[in-house]
Amino acid sequence: MSRLQEKYTSEIKKALNEKFNYRNVMEIPKLEKIVINIGVGEAVGNAKALEAAVNDLTIISGQKPVITKAKKSIANFKVREGMPLGTKVTLRGERMYEFLDKLINAALPRVRDFRGINANAFDGRGNYALGLKEQLIFPEIDYDQVERVTGMDIIMVTTAKTDEEARELLTQFGMPFAK
Repeated sequence: MSRLQEKYTSEIKKALNEKFNYRNVMEIPKLEKIVINIGVGEAVGNAKALEAAVNDLTIISGQKPVITKAKKSIANFKVREGMPLGTKVTLRGERMYEFLDKLINAALPRVRDFRGINANAFDGRGNYALGLKEQLIFPEIDYDQVERVTGMDIIMVTTAKTDEEARELLTQFGMPFAK
């Protein structure tokens, strides 16, 4: 069992239950999954850009990503329906907690001029979205091997009903929200 998963079962559940007074233990919010997405718009003209994004995401997540394809044709962007345009991976269970631990304790502190992440990026249903400008903040990525710096979206899906509950859950995990 990973460190954060153990912390959730032993400490965080109790703290959330005391703060929000749930009637049933199944109401206590938990982290359901983390989805990491890299959109590679350049993949239209350069197939190697998508390949590099897939390799980086595999190294970061420890799981093979899925290639996402265009849903519609857009003539102005020279995109046809079904063209590969990005890559994503969904983490659950042990890998999810390991990734969250790595994100909070290793990657985010490596961001230049880091003052915390936006506490208002919740969607109204208890899910949190975080955008990163570069994949180089992850310690597994070798700076010399990187062909192109790409950003990524990280979405944390929780079972929380409100943003306040989800914010408290992520704060308990150690998410560095800006004051």
